[in-house]
Amino acid sequence: MARLSKNRKLSFEKYDVEKIYSIKDASKLIKDISTTKFDASVDLDIRLGVDPKKADQMVRGVVSLPHGTGKKIKVLAICSPDKEEEAKKAGADHVGLDDYIKKINEGWTDIDVIITEPPLMAKMGKLGKVLGPRGLMPNPKSGTVTNDIGKAVTDVKKGKIDFKVDKSGIIHAAVAKVSFEANKIEENAMELLNTIKKLKPSSSKGIYFKSVSLSSTMSPGIKLDQKSIKGI
Repeated sequence: MARLSKNRKLSFEKYDVEKIYSIKDASKLIKDISTTKFDASVDLDIRLGVDPKKADQMVRGVVSLPHGTGKKIKVLAICSPDKEEEAKKAGADHVGLDDYIKKINEGWTDIDVIITEPPLMAKMGKLGKVLGPRGLMPNPKSGTVTNDIGKAVTDVKKGKIDFKVDKSGIIHAAVAKVSFEANKIEENAMELLNTIKKLKPSSSKGIYFKSVSLSSTMSPGIKLDQKSIKGI
C-alpha cells in the first residue's frame, strides 16, 4: 500500500487536480500520470443529467471504437451447430451450445462477452442468476443476440463495446490503454461521447453531460473541459 501511495503522490505532482483540461491535453496527460507496471486501461466516467429509475431515461447503447480497446476480448459464441464454423472463423474463443450452458450453470464465467442467436435465448434465460450479476447476459440492444453470429464476433473483437448508465447516472467505459498514442485515446473517447450524445432521452431536461473525466487504472481522474469536446 505504501508503494501505491507513493505512486499516487507522483501522479498528483504532474497535474493540477483543480484544473479542467481539454480532451486533447488530458489524452496526453493520462499517459504521463499512469504509474502501473502493466498496460493500464484508460476509462471515461460520464455523469449524465438523467434519472435511470425512469425507463425512458435509461441510456444504453453500443459503439465501435476506431482504435479498439487494446484489450484481448474472450468471446463465447453459444450457437446452433450450423453456425459453429462461422463463429470460429470470425475469431470466437469458445464455440458450442449445451456443453457451455452446462459449464456456465456450474459457475464457469471465464469470458468477457457471450454472443448467441434469438431462438436460443430461452435456454440462456435459465442462466440469468450466473450471468446477470456479471453483466454477461446477451442482449439484442448490445448486438449480442443476433442471427449474424460471425459479424457480431468480428465487431466485438475489433473494439465494439456496450455501455449503460448505472443507478447513479454515470457511464463507466474503458476506451483505450495507456500505451495508445494520445490522439488515438482522444479519438476513441470522442467516438463514445458522440454516441452517448445521440442517445439523449427526450424526457431529460437541463444539462445532459454534467461532468466528464478521464482516468487510468489506479490513477486519479482528470476533469475534462466540455467546451473542448466538439459536438457535445
